Amino acid sequence: MNSLRHYATTATVATIAATLLSLGGCAGMTHQEKGTATGAVIGGVAGNVLGGGVLGTAAGAAVGGVVGHEVTK
Repeated sequence: MNSLRHYATTATVATIAATLLSLGGCAGMTHQEKGTATGAVIGGVAGNVLGGGVLGTAAGAAVGGVVGHEVTK
């Protein structure tokens, strides 16, 4: 049981560290770049849910990125 608790603690710390590093990379982005990235992420998730697989995810990310770019002009 202790090894499972240790694994969960290590996974939690790694997740928090990855999140902080990822958010730090967005600090120098313009408003439009943030909109493009957000649109790509949301589109990728939607494409994966609707189309499934790599092709659906890539198509969703591409469409979402374009939409996010255009909306934040």
